[in-house]
Amino acid sequence: MKKVIATITALVMGGSLAACGKTSSSSESAVSNPGDKTIGIAMPAQNLERWNSDGEFLKNKFEEAGYNVILTYSDNNATKQNNDVIGLISKDVDLLLIAAVDGKELSKTLDDAKAKNIPVVSYDRLIMGTEAITYYVSFDNATVGKLQGEYIKEQLQLDDTSGPYNIEFVGGDLADNNARYFFNGAYDTLVNYIDSGKLNVRSGKTTFEQVATTDWLPENAKKDMEKNLNANYPSGTQLDAVICSNDSTALGVTQAIDSTYNGSNQPIITGQDGDEENLRNIVDGKQAMTVYKNLNDLTLVTFEVCKTILEGNVPAAGLVDSLPMEVTYDTGSYNNGKKYVQSYLLVPYVITKDNLQLLVETDLYKWNDDGKYLSKVK
Repeated sequence: MKKVIATITALVMGGSLAACGKTSSSSESAVSNPGDKTIGIAMPAQNLERWNSDGEFLKNKFEEAGYNVILTYSDNNATKQNNDVIGLISKDVDLLLIAAVDGKELSKTLDDAKAKNIPVVSYDRLIMGTEAITYYVSFDNATVGKLQGEYIKEQLQLDDTSGPYNIEFVGGDLADNNARYFFNGAYDTLVNYIDSGKLNVRSGKTTFEQVATTDWLPENAKKDMEKNLNANYPSGTQLDAVICSNDSTALGVTQAIDSTYNGSNQPIITGQDGDEENLRNIVDGKQAMTVYKNLNDLTLVTFEVCKTILEGNVPAAGLVDSLPMEVTYDTGSYNNGKKYVQSYLLVPYVITKDNLQLLVETDLYKWNDDGKYLSKVK
């Protein structure tokens, strides 16, 4: 955790980290003229707290370093994002940084980027079906789901009690490749208990396709959970846990529990991201935990990877040694259907009501005046 907290201080006060493997002639020339280079950033949607924050942080970081930035948002519309990327390629940007709406929709367009020798960095969501991807920067997404599954295992004491317990899964959007990793990480952690009957999925929905939530939207998660509750949890039937892949789906599930659930208990609800409203729900006992991914760490690692490329150098494994946060350089886990993509994977961690102070120590959150709830530092 100390390494995580050190990230902000080290990068803000010390400026950019030294890129590995530089030669003085190439890097000094590139660094002295960053204004000659333009980065095209394509984000999925501005109306979701997560992507708006990431986009603005990255834009500001690159501009502070002297680069030109074109930032686009695509309203969670894959066709619009494809057109946005076509536009960025036509402007001959020097690098594309893309968080894909649909990881499969950009493959042909990015082949044009490859033909023009424009490096492409896949941000947080792996872009599928193209050899154009230079690097992938994200968190260890299977671990996100694994942490959620392990939390349920511990809270229900699955190894020490007889059960059975009722559990449901709520996944992310079908088009988001990360969503499948989240689901698989959680399901694989708990599948033995499901197979033995200690965990019972009353809806029968045990595949990612069955539990996916369109666009990750709370209203869609709420609607799906209300249907589930009405169909499978009548007359006070107890629901013990709901694994929600992220905080927006957890928010919708919490709303459905409030409006529709007739059981006497509060189900254990998981999440991911550390959104403000969800942190309030954690304090109030409506949500049990969230898997926190320090998004400033993600953006800062992404900035260093991109800057190294723009300076004409190769980040590779050596860059990890210069980073003050925990990052793994991985070349054999993420295959996009065309190749194994060189990946920088950060480590997430669990946040509950009992360790909210860890968020404050990142300098990204602060206690409100009431000393009870947290807000993000603007």
